This record gives sequence, C-alpha cells and structure tokens, in this order.
Amino acid sequence: MYSILLVEDDRNIRNIIVNYITKKEKDVYSVDVAADGQTGLEKAYENNYDLLLLDVMLPELDGFSICREIRRESDVPIMFITARANEADMLNGYALGCDDYVVKPFPLPVLYGKVNALIKRSKGLVRSKIFSTGNLSLNPNNGMVINGGEEVKLTAREYGILKVLIENKGKIISRERLMDIVWGYNSGTDERVLDTHMRNLRKALGANGKLIKTVVRRGYKIEDC
Repeated sequence: MYSILLVEDDRNIRNIIVNYITKKEKDVYSVDVAADGQTGLEKAYENNYDLLLLDVMLPELDGFSICREIRRESDVPIMFITARANEADMLNGYALGCDDYVVKPFPLPVLYGKVNALIKRSKGLVRSKIFSTGNLSLNPNNGMVINGGEEVKLTAREYGILKVLIENKGKIISRERLMDIVWGYNSGTDERVLDTHMRNLRKALGANGKLIKTVVRRGYKIEDC
C-alpha cells in the first residue's frame, strides 16, 4: 500500500479526495490529512510518504514553503492542488521542485490518474533493461540513476525526462513529444516549465549534464561521451 499526505484546509475537499482515492482501488492507497501547513510539514518529516498533495493557500505555512523545506531533505513526489492558476505561481511551484501542478476545480478521475502515474514513475515499477551512456545509467526497475558511480536523486519529472532521452539515445526528441510523454497528452503545460526541469536535470547530473544536447528548433537528444 502506498501512503499519501494531503495538506488541504477545506474539509469538504479533503473528504472528497480521501474518499475517492481510498475507494477507487481497495488497499492501494492510504491518505493522511493535515488542515494547516505547519501540521503538514511536521507529518511529512515524521512519516515516509510516497506522495505529498499540497494546497498552496494554507493557514500558518503555505504550500510553497512546505515544498521548499521538504526539498532540502527529500525527493518525495510533490503535487500541488490549488486554485491559484496564474502562470507565475505554476512556474514558481516547478522551480521549487514540485512534480505536478493541478488547478482546481479538477475531475477526480484526472487527479487519481496523475497520482497513480506519478507514484508508479517515481517507484520505477515497469521492468525493463538498464539504460546507460558513458558513466550515467538509469534502471527503470528500481528508479535508480547512477551518475559517475554515485546515485543521484531526481524529481519524478527530471527522472521522466532523462528516461525518455536515454531510452532514445542518439535520437532527437522534440520538445512537444517530450512534454506529451512526461506530462501527458494535451496537458497544456507551458514550455517554460520544461526549460526549468531541463535546467535542473543538467545541474543535478553535473559534468554529465553536457551529455544532453539542445538541437536548435528541433528538440533534445542524449549522446555518449
């Protein structure tokens, strides 16, 4: 069973989300809740969750602050669920390290699908061969990325981008296709969000970040040293 922490100050929304997620497929997900940001942060530190669902506008401590604090210690998948739909807030969320940003109101099946996909990607649940280029390797079976002999922690989006590129080593992947695969078809995600994640991915890989090549007006590819 996978455990989720939902930090949401609206009781009705909390109850609706918890009931839907826990009853959609029996014994797949358990959901803890917190009604304010400080309690949510404390629970996140005290427990080993598989996903955090954060509202942005919360009493005591806002969702952005929670994300910022958690990212100092953990790469647990984080999804914002919020009514704040402006572009600046979305880009800020991704810059802080969130893996997805869902704007209220949203269909519950869509939220569940995103939760399910995000957790599965973060856990590397699809068995496959290990992909590598130079001294960089990605194991889809356990979600581990080995960079220069050491494991590197990536967010779920960074991992997804790297996985697409390394599975298609030497091939140019367009920005549109990359976003369709990693974010989902017709997600409506702004291309600048991809830029932010690509920049963070290259930084996380250090010297191996140079393996990811930008092909002007065509997309990206990853190559051997």
